[in-house]
Amino acid sequence: MNITVIGTGYVGLVSGTCFADSGNNVTCVDINEEKVNQLNKGNIPIYEPGLETLFDRGQREGRLHFTTEIEGAVRQADIVFLCLPTPPGGDGQADLSAVMTVAGQLGGLLEDYTVIVNKSTVPVGTADRVRQAIAGQADEELFDVVSNPEFLREGAAVDDFMYPERVVVGTSSERAADIMTTLYEPFVRSGNPIIVMDERSSELTKYAANAMLATKITFMNEIANICERVGANVDNVRRGIGTDSRIGKRFLFAGIGYGGSCFPKDVQAIHYTAGQHGYDFKILDSVMKVNEAQKVSIVKKMEDYYGTDDFSGKQFGMWGLSFKPETDDIREAPALYIAEALVERGAKLLAYDPEAIGTFRQATSRQVLDQTTFVHSQQEALDDIDALVICTEWNEFRRPTVDNFANNMKQPVIFDGRNLYDLSRAEKAGITYISVGRPSVNVPDMATTGNEV
Repeated sequence: MNITVIGTGYVGLVSGTCFADSGNNVTCVDINEEKVNQLNKGNIPIYEPGLETLFDRGQREGRLHFTTEIEGAVRQADIVFLCLPTPPGGDGQADLSAVMTVAGQLGGLLEDYTVIVNKSTVPVGTADRVRQAIAGQADEELFDVVSNPEFLREGAAVDDFMYPERVVVGTSSERAADIMTTLYEPFVRSGNPIIVMDERSSELTKYAANAMLATKITFMNEIANICERVGANVDNVRRGIGTDSRIGKRFLFAGIGYGGSCFPKDVQAIHYTAGQHGYDFKILDSVMKVNEAQKVSIVKKMEDYYGTDDFSGKQFGMWGLSFKPETDDIREAPALYIAEALVERGAKLLAYDPEAIGTFRQATSRQVLDQTTFVHSQQEALDDIDALVICTEWNEFRRPTVDNFANNMKQPVIFDGRNLYDLSRAEKAGITYISVGRPSVNVPDMATTGNEV
């Protein structure tokens, strides 16, 4: 098929590249001329494992193209995917301005029957709005509007696209449903379902999925906070409940909260939608409040350990800046909030991340930049520091044996927001190790140190 993808962010670039790799002719459109030029030169602006190989093959074999010209790209397309940003406003409402601006242009460009697909995560009712915008300029027989939400995990987006657990297609048109089914059949040969439903149910499905996962994460962080108060170990609790098939073992890891591009804005959006329809979504209200507090909970542990909120004269190492491993995305990353809080308390930082230093520099404040030295290895981030703060669970951070920390740091103190290390190993190594929802080990007695621990 001839496919046009409008928008070359995470979703658009991954979707277009993967569709091209399955044999389609794909044209990706973006208004950013410099970005398009770089893409045409083979330069990918994001880090996503496995994407570069498919991208290079698509360009080399002439199936993947990039342009700023929307007119020609739409006129030749059988299917047009809208992969545009829908950021949250201050009240949590999704901003549909980019989607509706493009929708307003499409009607005048359609010549033959075309399926218009909302791939962006959009509020319930957006398919209707897009349909109305296009119908103002085009005969309704020339198009159908479909909701086709993405379920891509950053860091595993290529695998998620090429081997989806399910494909959701929201449409009331049999013709559009047949075309979408034909498009996706090569990706579900192992038998995973293509689920066809109405547009509004499809739109809500994406929000419901992310809200449920965010709730599981937040619930486990609440359990972790209780564990710290009663002397339990959240790892044991996780194993105990994760084997229950009704609950499952995924998304039960305690830590310093969720971040990224999807969970925060999608939870806010479905919470806003509920309010617009007169429903007080109390669970999600709590999820958002707990998550905001959880992001900087490790700073409170540091204040308790040092017995003060004044960190002047201290230098802390930071491992991990992205919101999760295998991505350079720092949107709503806990590291942003932790760095800000530490610098506000007078600390200096040595920061390392395998991929996200550039994006972190662009997103953080001038105050943080002035007090942070970005280094090129995890080893450098240990040099002459008072304590190490772990914010992201990159695999390479799991490899150092805890025995080595005491040899590199001024003080062998670790505040681990991702529970990377075994407690018994840390204890034997003589490291002061404070994690989330688990007993702290080798913490000096406050009676002898003056610290409130």
